[in-house]
Amino acid sequence: MEYFCDTRAKLRFDAAKLAKSNLFETERMFCDVYGLEPGQAQTAHVHPSSDKVYFVLQGRGLFQIGAEQTELEEGYVILAPAGLPHAVSNPGPERLALLVFMAPKP
Repeated sequence: MEYFCDTRAKLRFDAAKLAKSNLFETERMFCDVYGLEPGQAQTAHVHPSSDKVYFVLQGRGLFQIGAEQTELEEGYVILAPAGLPHAVSNPGPERLALLVFMAPKP
């Protein structure tokens, strides 16, 4: 099992869709890095029994948690509690990179 990971080496972008790269995964959680080109989005969805945390590594993202929506930049962290709809999009013009942690793993 790897204990250390360089997110810069794992981060990727795909012109066709949001790109996800796994950093760590155990039977209880996972940690990924997401790359979103301008205009890309992860549509609203719900995890009934898992909490998710997004950390903005670079760029700006538009985040929806429940009925609340806000645009946040590098350095912000966002909590999507279990049972609440959540979504993220990249309004551009720059790329958006996110560190994503979820537990327990769905």
